Amino acid sequence: MAACGRRMGYAMASNLIKTLKRSSNLASNSRSLSGGAVSSSEVVASHTAKWMQDTSKKSPMELINEVPPITVEGRIVGCEGDNSPALGHPIEFICLDLDQPAVCKYCGLRYVQDHGHHHH
Repeated sequence: MAACGRRMGYAMASNLIKTLKRSSNLASNSRSLSGGAVSSSEVVASHTAKWMQDTSKKSPMELINEVPPITVEGRIVGCEGDNSPALGHPIEFICLDLDQPAVCKYCGLRYVQDHGHHHH
């Protein structure tokens, strides 16, 4: 059950990351055609501003919060953001000793420990 939930969470996160990358790639391609030199901080700021102007779109944090917490059996989980290394992030090992979900600092995925499963 926990593995199924983890796969579903990864699949939802993967689709979200692909969608965000696709919209980011379209925006960066149109900027490169303009011929002007733009710093990466300007690109991030303008992309975020454009994203937030369209109130019909959910913010990235709203989208990631729609992914339910992923239940795992152990006390420690390694989050890579996605099953595909091209779409993931550096691995973060997260301790799940608290009752509330633990959040990955890179991608925002949430994890909880399955307290009903004990190793003896």
